[in-house]
Amino acid sequence: MRTADRLVTQTVRNGGPWLYVLALTSFTGAFTELTIPFLLGRTVDGLAAADPAGGTWLGACAAAVTLTAVCDVLGVQAAGGSGAQATQWLRLRVLRHVLGVGPAMTRRFAEGDLVTRMGVNAEEVGHAPESIVTGAALIVPTVGGVVALTLIDPWLTLTLLAGLVLIALVLRAFLHTTTSIAGDYQKAQGDIAARLVDALAGARTIAAAGTEDRERDRVLTALPLLRLHAMDMWRANALAGVRAGAVVPLLEVAVLSVGGLQLASGDLTVGELYAAARYVALGAGMGAALGYVNRLARARAAAGRVTELVAERPVPYGGHPLPPGPGTLELRGVTSDGLGEIDLVVPGGCSVAVVGRSGSGKSLFAALAGRLVDPDRGEVVLDGVPLRELSAEALGAAVGYAFERPVLVGDTVADAIGLGLADPDPGTVRTAAHAACADAFVRRLPRGYGTPLDDAPMSGGERQRLGLARAFAHGERLLVLDDATSSLDTVTERQVGRALSGELRHRTRLIVAHRAATAAAADRVVWLDGGRVRAYDRHLTLWRNPDYRAVFQAVPPPRGSSPQPEVP
Repeated sequence: MRTADRLVTQTVRNGGPWLYVLALTSFTGAFTELTIPFLLGRTVDGLAAADPAGGTWLGACAAAVTLTAVCDVLGVQAAGGSGAQATQWLRLRVLRHVLGVGPAMTRRFAEGDLVTRMGVNAEEVGHAPESIVTGAALIVPTVGGVVALTLIDPWLTLTLLAGLVLIALVLRAFLHTTTSIAGDYQKAQGDIAARLVDALAGARTIAAAGTEDRERDRVLTALPLLRLHAMDMWRANALAGVRAGAVVPLLEVAVLSVGGLQLASGDLTVGELYAAARYVALGAGMGAALGYVNRLARARAAAGRVTELVAERPVPYGGHPLPPGPGTLELRGVTSDGLGEIDLVVPGGCSVAVVGRSGSGKSLFAALAGRLVDPDRGEVVLDGVPLRELSAEALGAAVGYAFERPVLVGDTVADAIGLGLADPDPGTVRTAAHAACADAFVRRLPRGYGTPLDDAPMSGGERQRLGLARAFAHGERLLVLDDATSSLDTVTERQVGRALSGELRHRTRLIVAHRAATAAAADRVVWLDGGRVRAYDRHLTLWRNPDYRAVFQAVPPPRGSSPQPEVP
């Protein structure tokens, strides 16, 4: 938990100005509350002795009570403000880190679990400033009560200290137990969230299959476990409350008993005994920290889950620019999980189709080519420079990616196309959209390229065209299209193909293909089979191999059982 505790400490430090207001009001209120028993004692003695100064002490007591109330009100406002500021800082930090790690993050953590960690768990860590500062302020009355009782009578102090040791042991055990239980509770929450996000992504499939009830049960698989952990937390809280609640009144009785003996012997006045009773209540008020300890335990458990995200290593970039070149791509001894050792060269300006059966490693090959992921061994080189050595800016400008299901990010259509460009001028955006056959339908939108994405309902094919436009606007050297035309109609796909072989022909194009016609239109074909490059040649040459032809057929015919079909 040391790493988690460090994160909690950093979060507290980033509570903003409200954190200082919270600290000021909490400790001012605690010190003021500490004076009230003394003022009440003086007031009682003054009124009992008919001393005229009794009225003055009464006024001071009223002022102290008023100041304590004001501090409480301001403290509530400051607690909310500091918590919001700390949560914002933590969420931004984690979000930047998660995006810096890239796709590797979603391979370890499910999307719903990621949302839970960055949302609910980060918020729980954000409550740490209030828990720590307000809990620490409770030490002031405790220490003050010990000092005051020492000044009144040392025997009273010894009695109080014995009880405080018991309360401290109860709180320590409660913190340890609750942190563990809260961690299990939050893990179950993340499991439910992950299953729910998966179900929402497949909502149409579930509705078509009529399996809503079965899917509901699957999503809520962890619900009994969640309830079990919730009950464990309740029991731990109740047990600690009973223990602390039993110690406090017994402690008060013990101190008052000792004080009563001192009063009977004439060593204490009535006012001092009353003040002692109040100081005992303040000193034993450390037992009221149970709620703050509970929140701190949840914050520590949540910080442990958030720390697991921060512990993932972000993608390191070099500082080298990309020298002038045609976009020659080289894979030198590249090995990754799912792909065997690959050595090949894609000449600059060449169009290469990547084909293979499902699970052969096509998408991983495409991800390695533009450094969405790094290989376990080997090097990917663009125009003589290893991709690892390129700066993020150089890599982003050189490589453009388009995917089967593009996610459009930005406020408007133009923002989605120009995402990541240093200077997304309208001309560049429109040129890219025109090459992707998206310009016509974008102009028909209510505000054209300025139409907000929320107000621009689009089909799957239209979204793919915007994804292609975004890739065309970025990839100055290399375009990687991972099944990026699967939702396009035949006419539009041919138009995009003409753009790739026409105005975009100076760029190196890597196209994950499932259609024989797409492979036939490419200059070369990378044929993947079982995670290895089985062949790298022209489509016409590869078509003579029945195993290659079988890649494009739903059911591969037995070897040698059918005549060689016509080359598409």
